[in-house]
Amino acid sequence: MDFLQRLARFIDRPLFPWKSLIVGFSLGQYIFEGFLSLRQYKVLQQKKPPKALEGEVSQEVFDKSQAYGRAKAKFGFVSSLYGQIQNLGLIYYDALPKLWGVTGIVLARYFPARFSGEITQSIIFFFTFNIISTVLSLPISYYSTFVLEEKFGFNKQTPKLWISDLLKGQALMVVLGVPLLSAFLGIVKKTGNSFFFYLWAFGIGVQVFAITIYPIAILPLFNKLSPLEEGPLKTGVEGLARKLQFPLKELYVIDGSKRSAHSNAYFYGLPWKKHIVIYDTLIEKSDTDEVVAVLSHELGHWSLSHTTKLFGISQFHMFYIFALFSVFVNNRSLYQSFGFHQEFPIIIGFILFSDALAPMDTVVKLLMNILSRRYEFQADEFAVKLGYSTELARSLIKLQIQNLSTMDADWMYASYHFSHPILPERLGALGWHGDKSGDAKKPVESEKAIRAADREL
Repeated sequence: MDFLQRLARFIDRPLFPWKSLIVGFSLGQYIFEGFLSLRQYKVLQQKKPPKALEGEVSQEVFDKSQAYGRAKAKFGFVSSLYGQIQNLGLIYYDALPKLWGVTGIVLARYFPARFSGEITQSIIFFFTFNIISTVLSLPISYYSTFVLEEKFGFNKQTPKLWISDLLKGQALMVVLGVPLLSAFLGIVKKTGNSFFFYLWAFGIGVQVFAITIYPIAILPLFNKLSPLEEGPLKTGVEGLARKLQFPLKELYVIDGSKRSAHSNAYFYGLPWKKHIVIYDTLIEKSDTDEVVAVLSHELGHWSLSHTTKLFGISQFHMFYIFALFSVFVNNRSLYQSFGFHQEFPIIIGFILFSDALAPMDTVVKLLMNILSRRYEFQADEFAVKLGYSTELARSLIKLQIQNLSTMDADWMYASYHFSHPILPERLGALGWHGDKSGDAKKPVESEKAIRAADREL
C-alpha cells in the first residue's frame, strides 16, 4: 500500500506530458501492428500451400483461402486506420471533457435533484459514449458482415437479424451496465486507497454470476440451445465424459447456422456442473468420431487444468490492473492533460489509465498467446493419448478447408496475434503423414465454407 501511494505521488507531476505520451503509445502500437500485418500480407501472396498441406488441400482451396486472407487483411488495414483516426480525433478535440460537460448539463436540466452526483453523471456519460462509438462502428460492422463475409459465402445474417442483435446488445448494456458501473464507482468512492481489494473481490463475484446467468438469461436471446438427440454422437461424447470423470450435466446443440456458417464446440459451467455445446454446423460437416475427437481436445484443456490455470492468471491480471489503477485514479496531472481542471471523474480516470497501460497490455497479449499455443499443443497431445490422433487431424484439416482459414503465417505475426498454432505445426505435432486408413482421398476440393468462431478448435 505504501509503495503504491509513493508511486502515485511520484508520477503525479504538474505539466507532465501525459497526452503526448499516450498519443505516442497509440501511434506506436498502430505502426507496430501495421508492420506485422504487412509481413503477414506477403505470406498471403504465396502461390503454393505449405509442404505439410500439399497432399491435403487442392490448389483451388488454397487460392480461395489466400484470397480470403488478403481480403480480411485489406479490410484490417482500413478498419485500423479508421479506429486510429477516431482515437486521435477524440484526443485532439478534447472530446472527453466536452462530452462530460454535456452530460452534466443534461443531468442538471432533466433529472430530479436526488439523481445528481458523479455516479449518475458517469452512467449517462458511459452510455452516451457507447452509443456514439456504436454508431461510428456501424459502417465497419456492416461491411464486414454483408460485403466481406457475404462475398466468401460465410454470412447467414439478414439485415433484420443484424439490427435485432445490435438492439439486444444495447439493451443488455443498459440492464447490466447500470448496476455494475454503479457498484464499481461506489466501491472506489467509499473504500479509500485500498479500493482495489474490494474491486477485485467484486470482479470475481461478477464472473461467477456471469457463468451462472449467461446460459440461462443471455444466450437464449441470441441462439437456441437444444438437447442433443440420442444416437452415436451423444453416446460417444457421454462415454468420453465418463472416462475423464468430466462432470457433464447437459449436452446441447446450438443453432450457430442462424448467423454464420462457423463451427465450434465448447463447454461452460461451474466446477461441479458442466455443459457441452456443439454447433449444428460442426455436426453437419463432420463425422461422429471427428466431433468426439474435437471434444477430446476441448476436454483435454479441462483435464490438464488449463481452464483453471487461465482463470487464476486472469484473476492475478485483474488484481494488478486494479492495483495500478489506484496509482492513477487521483493523478491530477493526468486529468489536466486531457482538459479536466475542475472535476476528476473516476470513470474518466479509468479510461485514461487504460490508454496509458497500452504498452503493458501489448506485452501481456504476447505472453498469453505464447501460453495459449503451448496449451493447444498439450490438448492435442491429450487427444492423441486417448486414441484420437487420426480423427483429430482429419477434423482439423477438414475445418481448415471449409473455413478457408489461413494456411500459413509469418512467425512474428503469429507470435503476436495467434492464440492457436497454425495447422502445419499442429499436424506435425500430431505425427500426421496423410490418411493411411484406406479412405484417403485426393486433395479436398472447395465446398461450402464454414467460418470458424473467434476461438478456433
